[in-house]
Amino acid sequence: MSAAANKKLIQEIYTHAGSRTASPTFRSNVADDVRWVVTGQYSWSHTFVGLDVIANNLLGRVRELMAEGTRTVAFNFIADGDYVVVEAKGDNVTKTGVRYDNDYCMIWRFENGKIKEIKEYCDSALVERVLGPFPASRLPGTKVAAEA
Repeated sequence: MSAAANKKLIQEIYTHAGSRTASPTFRSNVADDVRWVVTGQYSWSHTFVGLDVIANNLLGRVRELMAEGTRTVAFNFIADGDYVVVEAKGDNVTKTGVRYDNDYCMIWRFENGKIKEIKEYCDSALVERVLGPFPASRLPGTKVAAEA
């Protein structure tokens, strides 16, 4: 895919993220071994491999903590070759009523026309303060019970 096509796909994914809805575009455009890398050196910093692990272990944990699903609004997209870089801002409230409005820089890498890797940069101190430590039961390689 071209850089323009990659950018358009990521913009479509963020259209859903901005309206608190799951993106069917995301699910159908990821590689089987897609990787989500949470960068840094804090409890959430891990590499999650595979759509099910990403959906259940990482994003599932975030969904459990939010009052009404997650909302992330992207406002800057830069595409070059197989990479799309996105600046975004969260607009969320936890079930305990605490605001969780993180700032993100996401690097999306494509390979063979599919999303192969997502690298997340954010305010790690905010993550730990508001969401708490990442539970060991959800670490990559740990099985998570199917969500109801």
